[in-house]
Amino acid sequence: MKKTQRRTAGKPPVKTNATRGRAPARATASRPSVAKAAIAFIGGGNMATAMIKGFIAAGVCQSQEIIATDIDAKKRAALTRQLKVRTTADNAVAAGAARVLILAVKPQILASVLEELRPLISPRHVVVSIAAGWPTARIAAGLGETVRVVRVMSNTPALLGKGMSVAVRGRHATAADEKLVLRLLRTVGKARAVADEPLLDAVTGVSGSGPAYVYLFAEALIAGGVAAGLTTSDATELALQTLSGAAAMLQETGETPQALRAAVTSPGGTTLAGLTEMERRGFSAAIVAGVAAAAQRAAELGRG
Repeated sequence: MKKTQRRTAGKPPVKTNATRGRAPARATASRPSVAKAAIAFIGGGNMATAMIKGFIAAGVCQSQEIIATDIDAKKRAALTRQLKVRTTADNAVAAGAARVLILAVKPQILASVLEELRPLISPRHVVVSIAAGWPTARIAAGLGETVRVVRVMSNTPALLGKGMSVAVRGRHATAADEKLVLRLLRTVGKARAVADEPLLDAVTGVSGSGPAYVYLFAEALIAGGVAAGLTTSDATELALQTLSGAAAMLQETGETPQALRAAVTSPGGTTLAGLTEMERRGFSAAIVAGVAAAAQRAAELGRG
């Protein structure tokens, strides 16, 4: 007798992957995600706001997984309204809710903040500091010697997602901690790590303070245009587009600054005349000295 397939009355047989001729789907391993770790910002100023925007836009975490503190009720209200994050005036509440703590307060009040947070820090915490002039050892001394600290020097173009951030691990921070922090920082621009913390002083001199040097050059370029007869509006447009275009040339052509400068400097031409006068007045030497002065001041601040 021919065997027949038994069916439940009124229902067709259920088709499985096997009956369709396909192998069962394999379970995929989940990738570690920042979204599984609540993030607390201690301080809700401009840099914190930029980073929160970057984290959310990049999808590394959702707004409800971020909490920010600030003593200013208006700032807290703005963060909640604009970015839908939780806010509080109580640093203890934020520290208790988070695994990653980002110290985004002014350096002059960081000591008191560390004292407040010290009883709340546990082995689960990764502490990220963007406060200038505070070495990892000094932060660890304030929070507990075994705390995992990653120190970061960023810059203000991060407000537009075009920042340059450099991170360094403290004594107890792990490679995984560094990887996590770099992933977060890359939501607001470029980021890299250095192995030696004293290098962060040089980083401060170049990229941390660097935007201000560029702004000063822009001021001078505009003033030169006005002195030569342009209106302030015209001189500003010309100067800013020139700076933007020159930066794009530096980043996109792969040429060195020296090669690009040589390409627009003809013998006996206008560019050579301008560059010669600038160098006669110590243009390049002044910039090198400025970077050195900023780096030295960063080292002084780090010594407390």
